[in-house]
Amino acid sequence: MTSQFGLRADELACRRDDRLLFDALGFHAEKGQMLEICGKNGSGKTTLLRLLCGLRQPDEGQIFWRGQNILDDPENYRQTLCYVGHLSGLKADLSPYDNLCAESQLFGVSQDAVEPALQSLGLGREIDIPCHRLSAGQLQRASLARLLVRGADLWILDEPCASLDRDAQLNVQTILENHALAGGTVVFTTHQPIEFKRADVRQLWLSKSPGDAVDA
Repeated sequence: MTSQFGLRADELACRRDDRLLFDALGFHAEKGQMLEICGKNGSGKTTLLRLLCGLRQPDEGQIFWRGQNILDDPENYRQTLCYVGHLSGLKADLSPYDNLCAESQLFGVSQDAVEPALQSLGLGREIDIPCHRLSAGQLQRASLARLLVRGADLWILDEPCASLDRDAQLNVQTILENHALAGGTVVFTTHQPIEFKRADVRQLWLSKSPGDAVDA
């Protein structure tokens, strides 16, 4: 039975080249929940996130969002999620403000939230600086600001705290937790320890041995 309210994966299997990353993988992340994908390097964490975003299809199994297979209407599904991966996705010659305004137009959302979002991520002074002049941490914060602009219910994040100092990590932690507390769904990986004290956080452990995934 598929969930009507969140993200669910049933019997997923995925191969990379000739290697099976995982199989018979099932889990769910409901409205108001956070799901941390855990595992060693090479266990398939980033690949799984790409499957959940619809950027790659599983070799076996299905993924559902609010009861509908994400492949049935991929355009509509992409409107409901915001993915922040290892690459910023920002154009180097544009400022953070111009990048997010362009993205707002692409997804049909108001540009009014762009400046407040950048301010919230501590980029008030860098709002109009070309991205090629920003540090790695500043680029990461600019990329994360799209979470507050898009208004998406489902956030899928690959190492959201990468390149961030401690204060910025705590800020991002609060932003993610507040999204879940407001009824959103967050799926993420991280190598930095993050302690969420208010939200409902679950963990999914991937193993290099197929069939060993554990949903805790």
